[in-house]
Amino acid sequence: MEKANWSSPVEGFIILGLSAYPRLEKIFFVLILLMYLVILLGNGVLILVTILDSRLHTPMYFFLGNLSFLDICYTTSSVPLILDGFLTPRKTISFSACAVQMFLSFAMGATECVLLGMMAFDRYVAICNPLRYPVVISKAAYVPMAVSSWALGGTASVVHTSLTIQLPFCGDNVVNHLACELLAVLKLACTDISINVISMGVTNVIFLGVPVLFISVSYVFIIATILRIPSADGRKKAFSTCSAHFTVVVIFYGTLLFMYRKPKSKALLGDNKEDLSDKLIPVFYGVVIPMLNPIIYSLRNKDVKAAVRNLVPQKCFTC
Repeated sequence: MEKANWSSPVEGFIILGLSAYPRLEKIFFVLILLMYLVILLGNGVLILVTILDSRLHTPMYFFLGNLSFLDICYTTSSVPLILDGFLTPRKTISFSACAVQMFLSFAMGATECVLLGMMAFDRYVAICNPLRYPVVISKAAYVPMAVSSWALGGTASVVHTSLTIQLPFCGDNVVNHLACELLAVLKLACTDISINVISMGVTNVIFLGVPVLFISVSYVFIIATILRIPSADGRKKAFSTCSAHFTVVVIFYGTLLFMYRKPKSKALLGDNKEDLSDKLIPVFYGVVIPMLNPIIYSLRNKDVKAAVRNLVPQKCFTC
């Protein structure tokens, strides 16, 4: 049989979604739509206040603004497709659109892994070396740090997307997922995908293992420094400056590690049955976490709360 590729007569993929669970489709359409609107509102407000309020023109809030923008981009790359799939069972998507969606989703996820590591370093310097903080985390340092996070995530995504779209796809073009998820698309390849699996393993080490190790070591020093602070108020104040980041890291990496430690390799080797949890866990990672991030960062942050209160009356007044 002649191998099909991206120039083959097959014009696209069929996204299976939750077509086997019609009742769940209606429920999740409403839930995901509401969460997406909260994501746009919450992260949009955080971006606005970090730009408009001069008191938030600091490295920590610069990284936070990047994180909020990243969350909006990540969810926008997949949520509209997911919602459309709920309304149109067995949604058809072109090869090029699927490739773009895979690229954006992977790039945003990889970028966030690196960015959270950069934010951990920022908190480490702020708490463990406060006197050197203005020098170490200067604008000449934190802007390239953020840019490198985006560059590394984008580069990794280009590599994996390129390796995937060059594979021959023969016959079955049904993606048993809610969107064009890279691992789900790899299952449809009719050739050896060892290179893809190996490259994915290397990427997991670089974008999961290294940042987790770096963040863990940073927080060991941070906690040790906080415990040496003599006053209870001082310890509480120091911990409050990094508690939001620590919470986000635990939720983000906990979900991501759980998602990729599931036995995906069996599915890649030919098991076409993917249980419901394999579809819903990425939804939690890709929708719930971006919704929680602005809530976590603003819940106990007096500066953000004050900036939001100052922003609302000002905008209402100008209207």
